Amino acid sequence: MDYLVIKENDLFLITDRNGDIREGDASGKGLYTHDTRFLSRMEIRINGLSPVLLSSAAEENYISTIRLTNPHMESGGELILWRESIEIQRERFIFEGALYETFKLTSYYPKAVQFDFSVLLESDFADMFVIRGFQHGELGSKTPERLAPRERVIGYMGADGVRRDTKLTWNKDENRIAENGELHFDVSLNHQEYYEIAFFIAPIIDGDEPARYEPEEAKNRLRASYAKWNETSTSIHSDMPLFDKLYHRGVQDLRVLLTDLGQGPFPVAGLPWFSVPFGRDSLIAALQMLSLNPNIARGTLLTMASRQGQQEDEWRDEQPGKIMHEIRFGELANTNQVPFTPYYGTIDATPLFLLLAAEYYHWTGDSGLILDLMPHLQAALRWVKEYGDSDGDSFVEYNQKSSKGIANQGWKDSADSIVHRNGDYAKAPIALVEVQGYVYQALTRLAPIFRELGLEEQSNAMEQDARELRARFERDFWMDHESYYAIALDKDKNRVESVTSNAGHVLMSGIASPERARAVAERLTAPDLFGGYGIRTMSMTSSGYNPMSYHDGSVWPHDNSLCLLGLSRSGFEKETLTVMQGLLRAAEKFEYHRLPELFCGYDDSLGAPVPYPVACSPQAWAAGTPLTFVQALLGIEPDALARRITIKPILLEGMNEFQVNGLQIGGGALSIRIIRGTDKPEAEILSNLTGYELRIL
Repeated sequence: MDYLVIKENDLFLITDRNGDIREGDASGKGLYTHDTRFLSRMEIRINGLSPVLLSSAAEENYISTIRLTNPHMESGGELILWRESIEIQRERFIFEGALYETFKLTSYYPKAVQFDFSVLLESDFADMFVIRGFQHGELGSKTPERLAPRERVIGYMGADGVRRDTKLTWNKDENRIAENGELHFDVSLNHQEYYEIAFFIAPIIDGDEPARYEPEEAKNRLRASYAKWNETSTSIHSDMPLFDKLYHRGVQDLRVLLTDLGQGPFPVAGLPWFSVPFGRDSLIAALQMLSLNPNIARGTLLTMASRQGQQEDEWRDEQPGKIMHEIRFGELANTNQVPFTPYYGTIDATPLFLLLAAEYYHWTGDSGLILDLMPHLQAALRWVKEYGDSDGDSFVEYNQKSSKGIANQGWKDSADSIVHRNGDYAKAPIALVEVQGYVYQALTRLAPIFRELGLEEQSNAMEQDARELRARFERDFWMDHESYYAIALDKDKNRVESVTSNAGHVLMSGIASPERARAVAERLTAPDLFGGYGIRTMSMTSSGYNPMSYHDGSVWPHDNSLCLLGLSRSGFEKETLTVMQGLLRAAEKFEYHRLPELFCGYDDSLGAPVPYPVACSPQAWAAGTPLTFVQALLGIEPDALARRITIKPILLEGMNEFQVNGLQIGGGALSIRIIRGTDKPEAEILSNLTGYELRIL
């Protein structure tokens, strides 16, 4: 990455690798919360010159340490400051809605030195949509600045009537403040002496000012929250270091992506531009995280339920019972200049909401949450039947109505992602293959839970709907000439006959017949779809294939993870291992062993995966991908109704031992060790506090 990013809850900072936000940088670096940039410039200088970078690391997403030094300085043959005399260490983190940044200046020159150290901070309060070039409109204006000793407040009154301020405070008396707000500090140091300047930078919305702590106390509290996260989440250990590193990286990335809007923690989509609730992304990441920490699924379900559609509103593509796509909190959203308040243009979030509720129940047995969510589940089921399937053909379809909405409303939402064999783009209404699988899985997994809760008649009706959907799906989506499912049906009910990864998602639902599931599994790992590092989004044989594209030939780890869950659940062990091994090989080549949002779809003959230029990193459902490896290796299926856990373990090539500790199921925890046996892997139960019967196949 050519940037550094840290985040905590709904505040995040993105800078260059020096730690600066430079004037004229068009890439959108800054300090953000509520889709507003509260810090648009952050530059440090020593004697008026930019320091030289020594090192910067982003291994930890919640704290960043950057080391710099001074360039050589002389004038007219007179030495001003010898090169590399001063070490500048800047440490930064975010805690409880504020940025803490400390500059530690240490002299290594053998004699006493004096120099000017300056910090330039500025705020433009730009809306995220404006920064990203998506939208312009009526905006507010800045208000007079307020100055006090060791304090500066930059203000803005928005067109939405919201007052926004950036409060800057520091712990040393500055020498002077320039007209542009640049703070200058006169520093005098002897050899190995240091001077520290601590900044507290607080975004304030309508006077809601975050509490200020001493930097060390705030840092210790932040670290304690990470320690608690690790203690309460499933841990793993194997004799394959790469696997362990990838898993640990995913766990830490997911922690930094957690946000709480009042209903419990849930994962935002990704950094830097999608640090907001996303229906599809948050729900899929929570599904991936069931084996890590099912409490995140709870927070995600409650968050989505709290913003469920209530009315018909074409501007926002809203309908009663529909689960949102994305919500934004900035000035343009608040003034209704963009429809993201929230925006509902997504076809898969509603069935994924239902699906996640069912899977959460089977992992936890938490019937209390299902009962609390029942009005929202019922509304979502009505949406699937009435609005999602408006023409009554059993298929859930999308059709954009908002003038500023999204045209393609599945996870492949780029304009060129649904393409016919002849190269034409499909016209809406469009029924996507994976969405039918999500609906089928939601119906079949929820129906027995509803029956257990006394809703016998509705349960029977749901199962009947699922049977009809399956029959029509098998008839209308199957391509005999490809032995594979089409990506979609277009407005005329014609198959969109591109071979894509989307069909792999249906394997976890059970909608495919065993014979066709086998054909899909084999095709997913055939050379046209599998290039060695993962399953491509589109086959090399399809007309729209482009390895550099966003959705038509690239590799998305999360896409692979949903295929992986289906391959594992359907018993395709060989294909399951192939996909995992490919993603592991890819992760080995990426910085910090972090799987990005996506990478290009070239095959492994190049020796390394080719990065996609603007991939989000870290990104929630990419970070959640290695968590699904645990489910796949264990072959685990919790069943809360039968109070039973079924396990059918496998091991990766080169892995002889795999241990899982504190796997949360049924309100308790399971710890298990898998070792390579003579004929098949053997399982040793270290502890089972779940209250579930354990069946090992």
